[in-house]
Amino acid sequence: MAPEVLPKPRMRGLLARRLRNHMAVAFVLSLGVAALYKFRVADRRKKAYADFYRNYDVMKDFEEMRKAGIFQSVK
Repeated sequence: MAPEVLPKPRMRGLLARRLRNHMAVAFVLSLGVAALYKFRVADRRKKAYADFYRNYDVMKDFEEMRKAGIFQSVK
């Protein structure tokens, strides 16, 4: 019975092959995270600002702050 011979590992070009695979995975994951951030955070934030400023009255807010005494230069 002859001992089995293990094949030699393919070392030539190993780094390039591994980098190519890792770069593809990193690119796909980064696109996924960017899309997730856009839909989960950015769009909700835009909608919250739009909802807030839809009914925001600047003069009413100014008068409340003036009555509270926040401004020193306005009586």
